Amino acid sequence: SSRTVFLLSQLEKINLDSVLGASDSARYVTSKILHLVQSQEKTRKEMTSKGSTGIEVILSTLEVKSVNFCNYGLIAVFHFIIMNCGGRRASVIVTKGGTQILLQLLLTASKESPPNEELMVLLHTLLAKIGPKDKKIGMKARINGALNISLNLVKQNLHNLRLILPCLQVLRVYSTNSVNAVSLGKNGVVELLFKIIGPFSKKNTSLMKVALDTLAALLKSKTNARRAVDRGYVQVLLTIYVDWHGHDSRHRYMLIRKGVLQCIKSITNIKLGRKAFIDASGMKILYNTSQECLAVRALDPLVNTSSLIMRKCFPKNRLPLPTIKSAFHFQLPVIPASGPVAQLYNLPPDVDDVVDESDDNDDAETESEIETENDDDKDQRFKNDDIETDINKLKPRQELGRSIEELKMYEQFFPELSENFQEWDLVSKEPKPFVPDANLSGPIVVPTASEE
Repeated sequence: SSRTVFLLSQLEKINLDSVLGASDSARYVTSKILHLVQSQEKTRKEMTSKGSTGIEVILSTLEVKSVNFCNYGLIAVFHFIIMNCGGRRASVIVTKGGTQILLQLLLTASKESPPNEELMVLLHTLLAKIGPKDKKIGMKARINGALNISLNLVKQNLHNLRLILPCLQVLRVYSTNSVNAVSLGKNGVVELLFKIIGPFSKKNTSLMKVALDTLAALLKSKTNARRAVDRGYVQVLLTIYVDWHGHDSRHRYMLIRKGVLQCIKSITNIKLGRKAFIDASGMKILYNTSQECLAVRALDPLVNTSSLIMRKCFPKNRLPLPTIKSAFHFQLPVIPASGPVAQLYNLPPDVDDVVDESDDNDDAETESEIETENDDDKDQRFKNDDIETDINKLKPRQELGRSIEELKMYEQFFPELSENFQEWDLVSKEPKPFVPDANLSGPIVVPTASEE
């Protein structure tokens, strides 16, 4: 009944037609749909309404026809719809299998020499937009071989802001998968991102923010974190943070400064990173910068993140503290001449006496793990097995401080706890058996001797 419905029906017929002349018809229909979507709000609403089959028809066309056929126009239609509708229909595209189709188109388009830059920008922008809606996009991208496509585009276009920005956004989505993060780290993405984020410059701050977010996601992998520490990037991150702290006097780039702190926070999740942080005077740097940020309420996120990093990296000691670190000295009653206790008391003041076994070869499992990325993985990840749920075990067990025999000596002082109080028959001088009265509604009143 409308122009849009007619064009979609024409496109659906072309999908079933294998005639050579269908190429020109498809290109014509696609251009008309793109023009209507770009120029008319009514068409966009009609394409994205619940009862419309517009998205299904476009996806089926993208899946059937080759990338050189009419896909650029249809991808542009998707791009315009998602970017102008606030991403409301992104989940619909994921449900209809749009992620798989876009990844396949990306693989096909990358085989061209040179790749179509405009098409690559549109594909990566769409994947970055719908990626967070698809929990399995990381696994799909790895299976389709799309990880290295985006990475190679970044390597080859370091000075092309228009192309590199959506590619980094897609890599940020891919990096949420631990296996992808390890794979990308082996291919040099960590070193590549450090080339982008430094040295200090207020040009291309949007690219800087995305690069820092991607780097923070990658450094959550302990393999990548160790690689960053080995190359001395902890000192680089601290230098970048101090530079931004000194130049951002009006606090306009707080998100970039927080992104640098997030990278430091990810690196210090491993023991090697915490040691490198302390050796690079990180405690002093973050303490001094946090003191200067306290007066500005908007910088509270920086102070909070800095505090978390410093608390995590501060040396841990057991109580009692026998060193100068403690304001109080608790002397043990008996200190053996040898053994682990004596060794702790003989340690120098600046030694962390708590053995840290938090991250020894943890990524060996990550590299060889077989992914079972079910929808309930997120809930299982945060499940705490240490919480006791048995009520009987949670009840405190009360134990007597003395034995029953020792407590019997106090019976004479508390006769109400041991004697059996019963009603006595004043005539026979014997206790009466207590028989409750079924018709008795009020309280039982025992008559006194004077009343009888």
